[in-house]
Amino acid sequence: MITAKMLFMLFGGLALFIYGMHQMGDGLQKAAGEKMRRILQMLTGNPLMGVLVGALATMIVQSSSATTVMVVGFVSAGLMTLPQAFGVIMGANIGTTMTAWIVALKIDDYAWLFVAVGFLIMFAAKKPRIRYPAQILFAFGVLFVGLNAMSGAMKPIAATPEFQEFLLSIKEVPVLGLLVGTGVTLVVQSSSASIGVLQTLSGNAVDAQGTPLISLFQAIPILFGSNIGTTVTALLASIGGRNEAKRATLAHAIFNIVGSVAFMLFLIPYITLVDWVIRALGFSLVPDLTAGMAGIFTPTADMMHESIAIAHTVFNVVNTLIWLPFVWLMVRIVRFIFPKEDVRVEFAVLYLDNKVVGNPGAAVELVTKELARMADLAHRMTLASRDTLTRGKDRMDETRELERLMDFLENEIVRYLSVMISRGSLSEKESVRVAGLMHAANDIERIGDYCMNLSEAAMTMRNEGFGFSDTAITELDGAFDLVGRMVDDSMQSLRDENLTLAGQVMSREDEMDDLETTLRSRHMERLNNGLCNPRSTVIFLEVLHTMERISDHCKNIAEVVASGADYTVHQETVA
Repeated sequence: MITAKMLFMLFGGLALFIYGMHQMGDGLQKAAGEKMRRILQMLTGNPLMGVLVGALATMIVQSSSATTVMVVGFVSAGLMTLPQAFGVIMGANIGTTMTAWIVALKIDDYAWLFVAVGFLIMFAAKKPRIRYPAQILFAFGVLFVGLNAMSGAMKPIAATPEFQEFLLSIKEVPVLGLLVGTGVTLVVQSSSASIGVLQTLSGNAVDAQGTPLISLFQAIPILFGSNIGTTVTALLASIGGRNEAKRATLAHAIFNIVGSVAFMLFLIPYITLVDWVIRALGFSLVPDLTAGMAGIFTPTADMMHESIAIAHTVFNVVNTLIWLPFVWLMVRIVRFIFPKEDVRVEFAVLYLDNKVVGNPGAAVELVTKELARMADLAHRMTLASRDTLTRGKDRMDETRELERLMDFLENEIVRYLSVMISRGSLSEKESVRVAGLMHAANDIERIGDYCMNLSEAAMTMRNEGFGFSDTAITELDGAFDLVGRMVDDSMQSLRDENLTLAGQVMSREDEMDDLETTLRSRHMERLNNGLCNPRSTVIFLEVLHTMERISDHCKNIAEVVASGADYTVHQETVA
């Protein structure tokens, strides 16, 4: 009978195993630093290179899910194409087999030694280059302590009638093993953890010959199921995300699901292939009594850890070799399922260069170019919000993506300027100029926020089934004409350091204030005469005030240009 103590010991060991695995991956990732992320982004020029880089990255972070998350982020940001992403994802599946090979190392007797030594060094060391390797050593030991605990719990559990009946059902119906592997992986949220449990179970012998508790014939369907289970979590996480993210996670799912099901259809030939590899390595074999077929052998219990690692690696390598020539087909499949194209913007700085941040003159020039790029985005957002609000077009997706890019660029520009200031090498004149550029970046980003607000107001009216009168739309078009000119001129003045345009922008800000007051009065008059929908009043007035706030930020930018090197922080207060 399975007791509570057995279950506590089993799940406690599993918890330690997962914790050790995550801590080891975290330590490896910290030790590798940002280089691993940059390598993943840069060295994926073709799917084959993507496979190699994906395998290496996953060996470092010890998680195919972590690699997939990074890849999805790169694809969403436009830094990696879908074919490149699929190559990395295939490589990630190969890299994740490293955990099974770690489990196959028979260092159980030294687990506590690794824990003790790793902890002492990690506790005493202050330098990261010493702490991170110590963390890896500590986590390595914790992983095997968890395995030992699971193994100790498995022995009495394996002897119970309930568990024997369960194994018998898997033996007779391999598909059940597939479902068990999928379910366990969904529960523990890690294919490496579920495969580690499988290795621990199979390492128990049931007789003097060394016949394993779970033979290779039983283990492989569970192994395939774990590869399916690890994709379901990623699919669920992509719900509500961008289409490119959905495509990348769907490609991962198709790769694992199709591969697992196809290999299940050829289970005996696949086991024969794995058996050939195992024999070539000189493993000891015993008759597989669970397979129900003559002539089928399985490794002895003490060799099952390595055998499952081999089976896992062979599956992912062969599956990758099969799919590699058909990357184009995978791309077509996922684009057919998610046909709508996302609005693509490139989430990357184009001009900022850390190598010249110590040269204020050159660095300021690069920042100005990046600000000009932000200015172009602000112009696009103004046009998009106008189309959505007064012309019935739906450019909400475009506006949302541009707003995200504006946030990204502002953060990068401010960070770059902050590094310049922190170095303390700026003259007083340069410090004032840098402060002005920093405020300009914030003003441009706020214009983007307000354009987003205008588009959201339009979508609110559309979703709730009401709108502005023709007269109100005409008035708003006039206000957009004025605001649009201010945005264009302020951005042009910033780009060209044009003092004439800057002066015109500052004079128009008062004009916008007067226009807001006039249009507000006209709308209230129409409302009193019953010519306007009362539901649109709040939004109409808010739209006017949002335009006025955009004009305030345009004036702030013009002041940066007009003040030039003598710029003093004297910005319009924007509520």
